[in-house]
Amino acid sequence: MSLFMENTQMKWTKSDLLIMEFIENHTDDFLFMSIGQLAQHLQVSEATISRFARHMGYHDFKEMKSDIVGKKSGRGAAGKIAGTLLKDTSFDVAKWFSFQQECAAKTLDHLNSEQFNAAAEAIMSAKRIYIHAKNASAAAAELLFFRLRRLGLDTALVPSGGSEVVEGIAHAQEGDLAIIFSFSKVSAEGQFILDYAKTAGYKTLALTSRLHAPCEQRADINLYVYRGEKEEYHSLSSAVILIDALILAISEKMKSSAVQRLRKIQKLKDDYKNKK
Repeated sequence: MSLFMENTQMKWTKSDLLIMEFIENHTDDFLFMSIGQLAQHLQVSEATISRFARHMGYHDFKEMKSDIVGKKSGRGAAGKIAGTLLKDTSFDVAKWFSFQQECAAKTLDHLNSEQFNAAAEAIMSAKRIYIHAKNASAAAAELLFFRLRRLGLDTALVPSGGSEVVEGIAHAQEGDLAIIFSFSKVSAEGQFILDYAKTAGYKTLALTSRLHAPCEQRADINLYVYRGEKEEYHSLSSAVILIDALILAISEKMKSSAVQRLRKIQKLKDDYKNKK
């Protein structure tokens, strides 16, 4: 859909058409440009771009850009990153860290201690743990897989998509646990894993950014993770904090057995280094 469809009856100058064509065809690039950068790229003056923005009905260039970011939100990572950056005139690392603290604080505010303890207990007592995630969430899933494997827990990563998901979860059974990362929504693969649990008998655990998901999209145990608002760039920092919290809670429950398993790994590493 055209970003300027509602203005098709207006009369445009050559410069207007040039600016419009660039924004329509290179929206992702436009979202990260200042007015000066856009002017230099199109070889027009900043005043020309400002007049174009007013011609379009906006107060100024920033308001026009903010509106286009809003139209772009939900259409990919570029729109979300631009939406986050547009909060300020330039990126401020201190404010970014403050935002991460806010994400962690909101995650903690909504953290149900009973669900958290149930999650740690379910992971520790599972015969086998299956982990599934897609896209950026796969990075957090890899971290959880690595941490649990180091504790000696039988853990497997389920492929992210396609028929391989079926093969990856097909042998899960009663006594096992399936962990899915379903922050903004449950993927088709994640829904299959939740549905198959009713037949296979394994328990399910979800890391989610939704507090009120439909019953059919909820796992047996649900842990909330705040990653930012819908139109913002979604960080995984609070998810990583929650994962490490789970690992520490599990290690405490395992007590000496966790220490022994970690020492075994360290000894094997030392032996490997000595043989090189």
